[in-house]
Amino acid sequence: MSLLLGLLGTAAACAQNAQVLTEQAVRHEHGEGMPRDLPQAAMLYCRAARLGAPEAQYALGWMYANGRGVARSDATAGRLFALAAEQGHAQARNMLALTPLLPGAALPDCMAPDPPLLVDFEPEPEYVAASRSVRLLVDRLAPQFEIDPHFAMAVIAVESGFNAKAVSPKNAQGLMQLIPETAQRFRVKDAFDPEANIRGGLAYLQWLLACFEGNVQLVAAAYNAGEKAVASYGGVPPYAETRDYVQKIARLYRPASHPYRAGLAAGFLQTVGARKPR
Repeated sequence: MSLLLGLLGTAAACAQNAQVLTEQAVRHEHGEGMPRDLPQAAMLYCRAARLGAPEAQYALGWMYANGRGVARSDATAGRLFALAAEQGHAQARNMLALTPLLPGAALPDCMAPDPPLLVDFEPEPEYVAASRSVRLLVDRLAPQFEIDPHFAMAVIAVESGFNAKAVSPKNAQGLMQLIPETAQRFRVKDAFDPEANIRGGLAYLQWLLACFEGNVQLVAAAYNAGEKAVASYGGVPPYAETRDYVQKIARLYRPASHPYRAGLAAGFLQTVGARKPR
């Protein structure tokens, strides 16, 4: 029974995440409350489509059929329409008549499942099981902050090794190692509470992504050394610890860029008189 309830809970979380991602994609596609950004909309639709949302599968198929934010591909569009149609999406069934499914048509690369998180260190045995519960939390919370769950998991793995009670020599605390100033900045009252800690860390990552325009390397450097240090050096600071940190994140999370919410950190680089990051 407990396994069944766990599976039902995971399914419900996936459905909720897919709905959040789809709503975010719609806002980016149509410029509702933010600048219109078709590539970002396509990426968000794709994440929701991977979770099985028929509305997102249909919307992404439409973008491929018309070359909106992605390279035009009738084959990919047909495959997406077919997925949505299988779940009873009426408009997708209609589009299949105009964009038939071609044999061997591939889905977009972004719909491939995440690779397993392969860390280059051995977590303490008592935290291996904890990493599974952390992943469930991240899968539920990350879409609310428009963060790729795999990116968040990479940060948690490097920061704390999934130890929710970890404390660094600099008094960084919890799973995402929030220093007290950062915890206060993002309204985290208890940095040792896993959900509160992850929410704060995700909010910080979301802000950093906006600040450095989705450059994953600079975001990782800023998470370790602070955004002002990255802004001051115009890139990854020449600190051995930070450069090692950036390399560890890169081994766990391969994409060089990540979608970001334009305007969230507007004016930061100008305020600190920084060199343009490279």
